[in-house]
Amino acid sequence: MENKIGAHVSIAGGVKNALDREEEVGGNCGQVFVHSPRVWKFGELTEEEAEEFRKDYKSRGWGPIVVHSNYLINLATPKPDLFKRSVDTLREELKRAGRLGLEYVVFHPGSHTGSGVEKGIKSIVQGLNMVEEAIPEGTKLLLENTAGKGTTLGKSAEQLSEMIEKSDLGFDKVGVCFDTCHGFSAGYNIHEKEGLEQTIKEFDELIGWEHVEAVHLNDSKHPQGSEKDEHAHIGEGEIGEEGMKNIVNHPRFKEKPLILETPVDKDKGYKENIEKVKELQSS
Repeated sequence: MENKIGAHVSIAGGVKNALDREEEVGGNCGQVFVHSPRVWKFGELTEEEAEEFRKDYKSRGWGPIVVHSNYLINLATPKPDLFKRSVDTLREELKRAGRLGLEYVVFHPGSHTGSGVEKGIKSIVQGLNMVEEAIPEGTKLLLENTAGKGTTLGKSAEQLSEMIEKSDLGFDKVGVCFDTCHGFSAGYNIHEKEGLEQTIKEFDELIGWEHVEAVHLNDSKHPQGSEKDEHAHIGEGEIGEEGMKNIVNHPRFKEKPLILETPVDKDKGYKENIEKVKELQSS
């Protein structure tokens, strides 16, 4: 079976352009936003556009294409107005994913901003319960692990597990997206073989590795445990080439869609990073 490797691509000019962009960088899975990630407003998505996308996506025979949620969403917030807006936005993103025939919507759980871990997780659980009816048939909501800086929640398998298990959704409707940069920055020593095995074991025991539905494959610009979320090109960060090689060749990671959110600059972009992953997998 061919490995699933792709990247987060732009929907500029319309979501229909994303699939061509994915193929241009050498991807056979990937990720998109369904509206601007830094504003609440949604642009129009006509049924004609949605149907065109669904047909094109199905005809290519690859995937999944994951929807990445808006960066403004914060289900852990103690502010009622922000919480409501977050829930409403996540609901709409889920509905759009369904209209486009996309399998997953991934989001960052949020930051408690001083209200405390317990209250923050309780708020996230409430938010999950409130979006349940908006989850389309065939689409799953994914909590993404975080680097853990400040009051950000979701840095550990334990916290993610608590959010899911206390909600009404269950693992048929909600799972996890594992980000390698975030995991490393949060303290997981995934760059070493022993540490990688221990990380997988922890997620398997607390969540179930089968519920880790996707992987954001990123190197880290900052050291292990730094809690800083800044991605680096594959093999050029603190996880390093040997560490990334361990990850992309591990059987439990190879079975997941590997989606890159690596930097795009004038010398190197997604195409080069995808080629690097394939090189590491064949070496």
